[in-house]
Amino acid sequence: MATGTPDPRRIDTSTAHPARVYDWLLGGKDNYPVDEAVGKRLPAEAHDAARQNREFMHRAAAWLAGQGIDQFLDIGTGIPTEPNLHQIVQETVPSARIVYTDNDPIVLRHAEALLISKPEGITDYIEADVRRPAEILEHARGVLDFERPIALSLIALMHFIPDDHEPHGIVRELLAALPSDSYLVMSHAASDIYPELAARATAEYAKAGIHLGFRPRAEVARFFDGLDLVDPGLVTATEWFKAHPVPSSEGSGVYAGVARIP
Repeated sequence: MATGTPDPRRIDTSTAHPARVYDWLLGGKDNYPVDEAVGKRLPAEAHDAARQNREFMHRAAAWLAGQGIDQFLDIGTGIPTEPNLHQIVQETVPSARIVYTDNDPIVLRHAEALLISKPEGITDYIEADVRRPAEILEHARGVLDFERPIALSLIALMHFIPDDHEPHGIVRELLAALPSDSYLVMSHAASDIYPELAARATAEYAKAGIHLGFRPRAEVARFFDGLDLVDPGLVTATEWFKAHPVPSSEGSGVYAGVARIP
């Protein structure tokens, strides 16, 4: 398990980081002025998108736990915001095992919150980058049983991986390691629902040195190639739900989906 405190010199407070900007958008306090500055320049709708992402994750995780999925590999965890994924899952399956992953060393400072598991279950944390999937998988095999179904959670992550880093190949490599009846849970910013807002957000992040890859629906759908999409399919974040209460009807510039590995 992750232990200790990261060397503060490794946390670059002069450069914005997506996890900390996301924290600011959600109303969190674990960010720096440089992150707040980026958040304030983003379209106001970015606050809604962050909330919608989080609410989709809650619904999807709860549904998967209800289906008996008791192992989760969550990449791009971000700074903890309760309820965390393991709290939702272990409410239904107390023995569930969750491995969290993020590449921002500040997240390690909050690993204690991520690692407070129910006694029957296990939570673990690795500081790693999704662009090194083999490293993540090697660590996860020490906690998760890769002979049984695992849910791979990529919430609002892959649009931070531009095309020249082969995002679809990264996801294929992660999925290839999982057994049948595992699941992919993904949300991804859209470039084609509200194109003007998407362009503004992309430009503001770029000014901070963060290069985004917002994508149209067809490109997001490619992440699910060869998988069985769960109803209602690939929809916006506010349209994906499996049980009551039904989320509020509101526009969303985020695609979301859950799919099973055959």
